[in-house]
Amino acid sequence: MAATSEAIELTVAQEQIAGTLLAPQKRMPGILFVHGWGGSQTRDMTRGRGIAGLGCVCLTFDLRGHERTLLQKQTVTREHNLQDILVAYDRLAQYPSTDPERIAVIGTSYGGYLAAILTTLRPVRWLAMRVPALYWDDQWEVPKQQLDRQQLMRYRQTLLGPLDNRALGACADFLGDVLIVESEYDEHVPHSTIMNYRSAFRRAHSMTHRIIDGADHGLSDERCQSAYTTILTNWISEMIIGDRIGHLS
Repeated sequence: MAATSEAIELTVAQEQIAGTLLAPQKRMPGILFVHGWGGSQTRDMTRGRGIAGLGCVCLTFDLRGHERTLLQKQTVTREHNLQDILVAYDRLAQYPSTDPERIAVIGTSYGGYLAAILTTLRPVRWLAMRVPALYWDDQWEVPKQQLDRQQLMRYRQTLLGPLDNRALGACADFLGDVLIVESEYDEHVPHSTIMNYRSAFRRAHSMTHRIIDGADHGLSDERCQSAYTTILTNWISEMIIGDRIGHLS
């Protein structure tokens, strides 16, 4: 466990000698996982257990319209799911062991899109996005399931900037560290969408972009799942360790 340090002085026989008091950090970084459309928290739980071992508080959850609330899939909107994420974020930030100033959000596909928007509503220090999807701003409160898929694919192949899209606008204002993970053979999120996101992060502290060779959108191959876990864990480790060194300097 990392420690905080405080320079102190000790008095011995009326003389001052220098010392350093080291104490465990009282609070740990928080990690919020947001799964994609049609997914669940299952994969996130596996990765969360590994990342929690780095000294983090991790929270996974199921968006409405999934798992136990699957009956809502035909009616749930982007607004509903954004509210789900806000509630989950607040629960994580309020957990006694969480440092609310050091929260990472890890979103996949639809979850990555909503995670980007979340950064305008709550403080986010680190943002990881795997195959982040993109949706037009219109029809925000139309059920997600009713959005025209073919039109969405055409939209995702269009050159777009921060002024064209709410999520990209959020990326343009984000000041933290970013990880984008792309699948080489993604059938839902084309390379053009990834580049729209990457280009939007104009003010980010750092930007890491990785491509998983041979991967499809859902990482159906176990080798690709393992590759993503390695990329994500290494990046989180780098961010957390670097942040702790900064706290000690």
